[in-house]
Amino acid sequence: MTIQLTTPRLILRQWQDSDTAPFIQMCADDEVMRYFPKKLDAAEATAFLLRIQNDIEKRGWGLFAVELKATGEFIGFIGLHVHPPEFEIADAPEIGWRLLPQYWHQGYATEGAKAVLKHAFRNLHIDRVISLTACINTPSEGVMQRLGMDKVREFDHPFVPADHPLHRHILYEMHRGDFLHHTFC
Repeated sequence: MTIQLTTPRLILRQWQDSDTAPFIQMCADDEVMRYFPKKLDAAEATAFLLRIQNDIEKRGWGLFAVELKATGEFIGFIGLHVHPPEFEIADAPEIGWRLLPQYWHQGYATEGAKAVLKHAFRNLHIDRVISLTACINTPSEGVMQRLGMDKVREFDHPFVPADHPLHRHILYEMHRGDFLHHTFC
C-alpha cells in the first residue's frame, strides 16, 4: 500500500519514470548538493532512487517524489528516511527534503514537510521524528525551525571526515505530543 499526500500546492507520491532525469540532474547540481559531501553521478543517483522507491514499496512511506499540483512538474523529494543501525544518532525516522533550485524560497519544503509530519504522527503512529543537517546549512535549519522542531544538539557526523567542512552537524527532533499542539496539524 503506497500513500499519496497532498497539500494546497503539492502532491507527494511514489516515483514515476518521468522523475528519473530531473532527479539525476538534482543530485548532480552544485547548488543542491553543496551541503552534502559530494554530488552523485548518474549511476549513484539511479541507485539511490531505486532504494527510495523500494523503501516506499516496502513500508508504504519514505522519501516521496514531489510535484506541483498546478503543473504536474517534478520539483524534488520530501519524506521520511530510516538510517542504518550503525548511525546511532539516527534512532528515529529522519524527515528530509531536497528540491531543485528554481523551487527554493517558495515555502514548498515546509509545506510538504508539514504534511509528512502529520502523516507520520497521526497515521503511522511514529513517536519521534528527527532532522539533521550540516551546521552551515542554515536554509534547512530554518525549515526545521518553521516546522516547530526542537534543537537537540550539535554533533560530529560519523560518516563525514573530521577535516571536512560538513563534519559538524545539528540535530532537531519533534515528538508526536508536541506536534499535536501545533496549529498546522
